[in-house]
Amino acid sequence: MDIQNAVALVTGANRGLGRHLAEELLKRGARKVYAGVRRPASVDLPGVVPLQMDITDPASVAQAAKGAPDTTLLINNAGISTHVGLIDGDIADIRREMETHFFGSLDVARAFAPVITANGGGAILNILSVLSWVHYPAYGGYSAAKAAELAMTNVIRQELAPAGIDVTALHVGYMDTDMADYVDGSDKVDPAWVASLALDGVQARALEVVADDKSRNARAALSGGLDQLYPGLPAAR
Repeated sequence: MDIQNAVALVTGANRGLGRHLAEELLKRGARKVYAGVRRPASVDLPGVVPLQMDITDPASVAQAAKGAPDTTLLINNAGISTHVGLIDGDIADIRREMETHFFGSLDVARAFAPVITANGGGAILNILSVLSWVHYPAYGGYSAAKAAELAMTNVIRQELAPAGIDVTALHVGYMDTDMADYVDGSDKVDPAWVASLALDGVQARALEVVADDKSRNARAALSGGLDQLYPGLPAAR
């Protein structure tokens, strides 16, 4: 996809990776960049167009699609992390994770796919995670939601190809953002660098972008058996 001629919508563009993605799009000369956020006043990046949007509210998503009818690139970035466990965690938090990462991102894709099609085709970038592939108790709800989002990404990629819409998945571990402020700095990667790498992938029509060593190692271990992915499990008898 030609980023320079793109009209992009980035959900959750007021902070973290979303803000870096919007900034990188502007640097690359995108014609317009919408920042889809719940509170437009929270957008402080010059050059972007704030767009009120709550991805967990279908009416809000539908209204945003009407407000950005020239969109050719959708970036599903908005997300949360509640650190909820699946057995004894608050089921409301588990539902929030799924409503945001799976249903919310899917609803946005469904709303904007006809828009992008009408504009001659384009691309969707879904921000996934290393936890789409490997899943841990401290991130139970997040892992389940991101795994579901990966399945969704793989399906809509096939469904939207005839319409001329590419779908790219970004996988990354910890980034130096507010969401990972509790993680030691040496274990995090620069979100500005990740944003650049992700847009390189969109430009190249890549199916997926695997950004860091954590994600590459998880990807490589998928065929090696569960004992490699989860070495703390009891040995097979």
